[in-house]
Amino acid sequence: MNLTTAQLNIVDAPLDSKTFLTGPAGSGKTTVGVERMRKMLASGLRGNSILMLTPQRTLQTPFERALQAPDNRPGEQVTLATVGGLARRIVDLFWPLAAGSMGFAHPNQPPIFLTLETAQYYMARIVRPMLDEGYFSSVTIDRNRLYSQVIDNLNKAASVGFPYTEISERLSSAWVGDQGQQRIYKDAQESASRFRQYCLEHNLLDFSLQLEVFWNFLWRAPECHEFLTSRYSHLIYDNAEEDIPVAHDLMGEWLPNFDSALIIFDSEAGYRRFLGADPESAGRLSGLCSSKVELIESFVTSREIQSLEKAFASKLLPDHPSQIHADSLVAITLPPSENPTRFYPQMLDWVSAEIKRLITEEGIPPAEIVVLGPYLSDALRFSLSTRLDELQIPWRSLRPSRSLREEPASHCLLTLAELAHPGWNIRPTKFDVAYAFLYAIDGMDLVRAQLLAEIVYRSKDISLSGFAQIRTEVQERITYIFGQQYEVLRQWIEFYRQQSVPDPLDHFLRRLFGEVLSQKGFGFHRNNDAARTAASLVDSVLKFRQAMDPAFTDKTSAEAGSLLKNLEMGKEYIGMLQDGVIAAQYVEAWQAGRNEAVLLAPAHTFLMMNQPATIQFWLDAGSGGWWERLFQPLTQPYVLSRSWERNRAWTDADDQAANQQTLARLITGLLRRCRSRVFLGLSDLGEAGFEQRGPLLKAIWKMQMEIRNRNEN
Repeated sequence: MNLTTAQLNIVDAPLDSKTFLTGPAGSGKTTVGVERMRKMLASGLRGNSILMLTPQRTLQTPFERALQAPDNRPGEQVTLATVGGLARRIVDLFWPLAAGSMGFAHPNQPPIFLTLETAQYYMARIVRPMLDEGYFSSVTIDRNRLYSQVIDNLNKAASVGFPYTEISERLSSAWVGDQGQQRIYKDAQESASRFRQYCLEHNLLDFSLQLEVFWNFLWRAPECHEFLTSRYSHLIYDNAEEDIPVAHDLMGEWLPNFDSALIIFDSEAGYRRFLGADPESAGRLSGLCSSKVELIESFVTSREIQSLEKAFASKLLPDHPSQIHADSLVAITLPPSENPTRFYPQMLDWVSAEIKRLITEEGIPPAEIVVLGPYLSDALRFSLSTRLDELQIPWRSLRPSRSLREEPASHCLLTLAELAHPGWNIRPTKFDVAYAFLYAIDGMDLVRAQLLAEIVYRSKDISLSGFAQIRTEVQERITYIFGQQYEVLRQWIEFYRQQSVPDPLDHFLRRLFGEVLSQKGFGFHRNNDAARTAASLVDSVLKFRQAMDPAFTDKTSAEAGSLLKNLEMGKEYIGMLQDGVIAAQYVEAWQAGRNEAVLLAPAHTFLMMNQPATIQFWLDAGSGGWWERLFQPLTQPYVLSRSWERNRAWTDADDQAANQQTLARLITGLLRRCRSRVFLGLSDLGEAGFEQRGPLLKAIWKMQMEIRNRNEN
């Protein structure tokens, strides 16, 4: 790999240097980090003496690939971790040291670590009775969002470093609207307090409690401190700006103990602020390093894209100097006037046609095209993916915050699981069964799927009848090819139902996928998107089972054992998903960038993939979603941050300034990850049928008017 002189100077720096590396996205900072790691390993350093940190696991992919390269020297592996993951490992290792001191009721029993999903499951058990008692009576959001926002408050408290008992006080002191909101904050505080008490009583550790145990106790304990500081001698910390303040506090105290350090900071980033990211806090680490280096040159963006970035900055940031030039809009393409896109479907038609043209006429690989929007709703994903399928364009989607139940592949798998486990006494609707047939049998259409489900499914005893029992003329309508595939699926389910002891749900799903659905003639065959969803679902069920196993083992006798436990645990998991819990992060979905497919994703998700693309489509450019913060009645990411002044009111001016900064940061981040062109998806009427006049669209209008006026003068 050819590196610049500035990059080589950092890679070849002495093994006792500490460098704070900053620069825009695309300037080769992560490449420097990877090559620095490779150089250290090649010099003979022990791999397990190197700690490589990122704010989330998906950002470790370049380092993982480097470590998997065949030319690497065999030996001990570099530790790739997040601060949260490191905290979990240390809590698990030093549990006897911390359990009693931190107030856990059963210090002699092992801890149970919760994922985001299992934390929501237990939160639901706490909050459901409270809802019946009248708590949150004025809140009109889905229950899964309610659970996740209470958990988010706990995570913010642990991430910023204030006691969780102050959540309500901090939120209330900044609120200036209807006093009824104060009651909601108190209810959220009560929910958080009850959940924390439940965790302490049952040795449950969600992210917030893992972090608090590690930071407030174990890091201060001499045994743990000595273990960490003596084990790791070298640090590489990538995307520090996306991490939480407590992570920066930890690095600030730990940095003097490292022989060498490379801290990588992406300027003008901080896209995870809603999850606690604090670029200002990360900036403090520069003062602890012996040198500060800035990389300026972009290896990604063209001159036209750079000009477009400056033009947007001049319109989105009022104090930014004007940078509008005649070629500022060369890199942006709008729907032509002769091809009107007044209505939303017309915009999607234009987008899909342009993607087809780019691939066939310009030779752009599908993997170099991304379609982005402020959100990616089910309706938008279905509408666009259907058009791409008709044009035979491969695509994949990434929606990390969606419930697994909402993904078509998961819905299919779980419906078939309900049919295979009558002991759950869960009766899927005929529409659910038809939908499962539609997705499970390759090529089947909705009309035939509904006809088949109407005839063969018996809700009363949760059973499926044979295809041979259908009248001949109806068999012909469904077709014998689909009938044969249905029979394979039905017989597999019937054979499974005859087992005396059901498999754990994750085992069942693995078998169903491997033995049937992934085979030729079935819907998951060569469907990478479905396969990734299936893998995430299996991983989710496995982690749920691991977290719940002690509780269910206590409830069941040795004789009932596996039968009762597997039945009840599977049923509990289905119930959890029906509550719509937000999915945890599954690395498999994020690592799919190597596939030759067009990516459909929310804009912020694409930014956190930290990968460039040649072509970007920005959908719904007139939507206010590019600008507005999501409605979160139980929390407020800016108020629950370290930079917010206690007891200061959050005003409309603060909201306006925050939205403006967020939009500017978002657009800058997208453009710095774009090699060639941006296609702007515009429609007069949005997805919901309302006129679109958002700030992003207004900024483009201003740029067009300024260029037009300059040309006229």
